[in-house]
Amino acid sequence: MNERRRAVTRRDFVRGTASAAAGLSLFGLGTVDGQGRAPRSAVVVLVRDRRALNAVHDVDTAVLREMLADTVMRVTGAATPRDAWRSLVRPDDVVGLVATSHLNPTHDEVVTSVRSALQDAGVSPDRIRIAQGGPEKAEACSALISLPALKAHWLTGIGTVMKNYITFSGHPSHYHDENNDRLGEIWLLPQVKGKTRLVLVDALRPLCDKGPQPDPRYMWDYKGLIAGTDPVAVEAVSLEILLAKRASLRGEPWPLSPPPLCLAMADRRYGLGTCKLDEIRIVRSGWDEEALV
Repeated sequence: MNERRRAVTRRDFVRGTASAAAGLSLFGLGTVDGQGRAPRSAVVVLVRDRRALNAVHDVDTAVLREMLADTVMRVTGAATPRDAWRSLVRPDDVVGLVATSHLNPTHDEVVTSVRSALQDAGVSPDRIRIAQGGPEKAEACSALISLPALKAHWLTGIGTVMKNYITFSGHPSHYHDENNDRLGEIWLLPQVKGKTRLVLVDALRPLCDKGPQPDPRYMWDYKGLIAGTDPVAVEAVSLEILLAKRASLRGEPWPLSPPPLCLAMADRRYGLGTCKLDEIRIVRSGWDEEALV
């Protein structure tokens, strides 16, 4: 039996109105206030399925594709997966898939499933490419789908959404340690700005410490996808999950080091979205055991 279902608590409901337009500033369709801020509300979708990984952590591709379809429909409000993807990208787009490429990378099955869904939505295979690399990789694309893995990182605190575009800067080392507070500026570079159509976090088997190098002591089968159109809101929910898992391991708060300054600065300094959980409505679907958020 398919166990995915929508479960929105009253707390979630009062966080904001149910609108997939909350993050449309990324598409160039949203409005900003006089301070350059994105709209002060966002929707983040969390889809989990206990069948997504088996006992040895292999991905069940059929289950993953069901999860992906559920996710994009909830993000966009579309009635079918094909309509959902068509609302995000056009057939004439050159779509770059930006996955974490090494050291605890995005699962290949996630990238392959997204590629297949885009093709089903009418995007030609020759217009879909892996876009992880230097600035020229982003320049060659008219649309980007960000596909980071959920993990802690010893140079930036969290190594997920904001950090996923670090190579597009041409100078990744400029954004490490306390300078991770500047990661948001990469999203405003000409080769990147306005191109991101969806942020989809691979939270199938996250890493909550010692990243990006995989360490089984700090990895667990969360079996989830986290998605939205506001990158800061998606990062905020991702960070909450990491911190909650760390606290459960220690039995007390266990902050990340270095602190992920990039999140608050992406909101306050760069106006990319909201990092405040009380401005984020989390739409949950599926397995809710130890959701941590």
